[in-house]
Amino acid sequence: MAYEYHRSGSLEEALVLAAGDDSALIAGGTDLLVALRKRKRPAPRHMVSIRSLPELAEVSEQAGSLHIGAGVPMADVLANTVVREHLPALTAALAVIGSRQIRNVATLGGNLCNASPAADSAPPLLVYEATLELAGSSGRREIAISDFFLGPGRTVLRPGEIMTAIRVPLPGAGAQSAFLRRSRVAMDLATASLAAAYTARDGKLINLRLAAGAVAPTPLRLRRTEAFLEGKPVAEETLAEAAEIARSEVAPISDLRGSEWYRRELIGVFLSRALRPRSTRMKGSA
Repeated sequence: MAYEYHRSGSLEEALVLAAGDDSALIAGGTDLLVALRKRKRPAPRHMVSIRSLPELAEVSEQAGSLHIGAGVPMADVLANTVVREHLPALTAALAVIGSRQIRNVATLGGNLCNASPAADSAPPLLVYEATLELAGSSGRREIAISDFFLGPGRTVLRPGEIMTAIRVPLPGAGAQSAFLRRSRVAMDLATASLAAAYTARDGKLINLRLAAGAVAPTPLRLRRTEAFLEGKPVAEETLAEAAEIARSEVAPISDLRGSEWYRRELIGVFLSRALRPRSTRMKGSA
């Protein structure tokens, strides 16, 4: 596994170095290096580090949104006051990704670009309707996170293109969100996960967004379930019907982490828990 390591000094330099077919980008490296060691992907001739690029390393509030550099370690995102106060679903998700040592190195952008169907950061960012900022040799562009994933390990990133930031609209007053997941053991990939974001008004669900992970080839929004629940009161019979719709929207597989049936059941359970009033909702991971 021999390769030439390049430490880029600017985004422009990184884009030039990453332009070749035999190059790979590395920030935290917690996914890439494991994949190379297990021979799950061919070794590149050039490894291009983007970890120290200032443009990718900042977290700031901009015009009602939180701008998170794609190279910011997850531990730093998790420690951010704005994240903890306004984005509880993302906070809960980041807190269960790997160990503290991994979160000190792994980046939010890297977790998304790895495009695992079980990426814990994806469902919260889907319900917060995040926008991803990308840069390439042909210029810059933005894309909704709901359009980013194509399949396991596959995204819309073009060859040599770099994710520079994740922009998350900050929820308004009264907004609520939650993240629930199940795994076999601590620090394992999720068997299934679900994020929810909504506003409760007069006992009804308003502007509801739901997203699931580890139950389809990509993290996905549960749009039929959202449409069914929008404007409805939170009642047990309504949640039970919504859970059936949610189970029909996902397309899980059976593997060593859980069966197809079990994953569908988890999504239904998570949905009911996430939308119950705060006084009865389970906190953290399920």
